[in-house]
Amino acid sequence: MARKLMDATTIALTSLSIALGAMTFLFIVRIVLTWYPQVELQKFPFNLAAIPTEPFLALTRKVIQPLGGVDITPIIWVGIFSLLREMLLGQQGILTMMF
Repeated sequence: MARKLMDATTIALTSLSIALGAMTFLFIVRIVLTWYPQVELQKFPFNLAAIPTEPFLALTRKVIQPLGGVDITPIIWVGIFSLLREMLLGQQGILTMMF
């Protein structure tokens, strides 16, 4: 019984780590795409980065306006997701210490 629980826990923690890492990566892609204003985010393959990240960015843009024409919201979300991943799953992370 304990082995099954440990396996499920390992799968859940690994899945969470992958999800947080993927979101961090997608926000980094969004940062790079801001360097190319001619890119159409509605078209493939750019929409693969735009669709999952836009809800977060739209929410943050309401609070933090672009500074000098530069949208810094993707940078903020890279920091948030990186911090979450480290706090939850890092070497001294909350979930790592619990399991």
